[in-house]
Amino acid sequence: MKASILAVTAATTASVALAQPHKHQHARLHEMNKRTQTETTWVSGPTAYAFVLDGQTISVDEVCDGVADNKLKWADGAPAGLCSTSVSASPSSAAPTTSSASASTSEIVQSAAAFYQKSSSATSEAPSSTSQAPAASSSWAAWNGSGLGGQGVDSPFPDGELDCSTFPSEYGALSLNYLGMGGWSGLQHVTFGASAITDIVTGISGDTCTEGMMCSYACPPGYQKAQWPTTQGATGQSVGGIQCKGGKLHLTNPDLSKSLCMKGKGGVEAKNSASGVVAICRTDYPGTESEVVPVELQSGETNELTNPDASSYYTWQGKPTSAQYYLNPIGKNAEQACQWGTAGSNMGNWAPINFGVGHKDGKTWLSIFQNKPTTSSLYEGTVEIQGDVSDKCIYKNGQYCGAAGCNADGCTVSVNSGTATFVVSD
Repeated sequence: MKASILAVTAATTASVALAQPHKHQHARLHEMNKRTQTETTWVSGPTAYAFVLDGQTISVDEVCDGVADNKLKWADGAPAGLCSTSVSASPSSAAPTTSSASASTSEIVQSAAAFYQKSSSATSEAPSSTSQAPAASSSWAAWNGSGLGGQGVDSPFPDGELDCSTFPSEYGALSLNYLGMGGWSGLQHVTFGASAITDIVTGISGDTCTEGMMCSYACPPGYQKAQWPTTQGATGQSVGGIQCKGGKLHLTNPDLSKSLCMKGKGGVEAKNSASGVVAICRTDYPGTESEVVPVELQSGETNELTNPDASSYYTWQGKPTSAQYYLNPIGKNAEQACQWGTAGSNMGNWAPINFGVGHKDGKTWLSIFQNKPTTSSLYEGTVEIQGDVSDKCIYKNGQYCGAAGCNADGCTVSVNSGTATFVVSD
């Protein structure tokens, strides 16, 4: 069963739009830059729908009755067969004409991916989210030896030679088979306008990389995706991966790298001191922004988190970006946790805690923060940033404590020297 979220608004303002479920708010501790995104979900096969009107869930009957009474309207076309009196050919079909100038759009508010904030002990800006490079561990060895990819991570990619049906596991990409997309971490079918991508249709489980798509991928711990097109979404959407064009896979950012993956600045790792497995999931960014890129740690293991360098990595509307990770409940592995979650599960996008990692202006900045506004659930465990860092930063019993005291939001530190470690314990 596939899932999609349909946002519903009154016909006098804007109307029913298919909002793809892989977009989420990237919370940060202080001010939040917001942007509007309008997207449709690429639906193939049986789909379960959730309908939201002004933040409240309503039934399919209420939606269809509202459409029939002209109280609600479809911006991008109704899913086929949903309402017998208002069905259009597909979710991506053109929006019906309305008298409202804004009737063909539906706002999905999301913060920018910069995640930078003021640290309580520093005067420079710090990213509230980031990722880093790979360190040896038995979990990584298991991934590497299982045929799931990651080999040849520093090898040049054979641009325009591989068929789109070939997942590039021999060139550093990790195959995320649990997502059901042929190993890819995300799929985006894009339409290029004169200066920006004007339409993005996001693939879901059951789809694979086909003509015209941007096909995104995960890299091993310590590495990050090096390919994304210069042309990005017209309304601030991020797009990432290599492109299927003419039946072959093509690099989209060869000036940055001839490889699929690149290292971050290093100096950041995660350690599992808990009694069970821990899954830490990075967002597929730039791309679908789903939290699907895995770092799985068995009890006692340590591995790197990728630490993007703001001076050379992806920028969003001219602003530097960092990496965001989702810390899942102790005992849940990557296959269970590193995908789109459900309310109450405390996994995936509903995980209570985020990590932020990024390198800017000569310093690495690290954060532990509550996954607001998505969830107020508390993490059942302890997390502390250890190493030669600027201040204390620890989460315990629902509180984030630093040099200035404790709060319910989060804490941020910079790294003075050496390697800093996010230590997760019971």
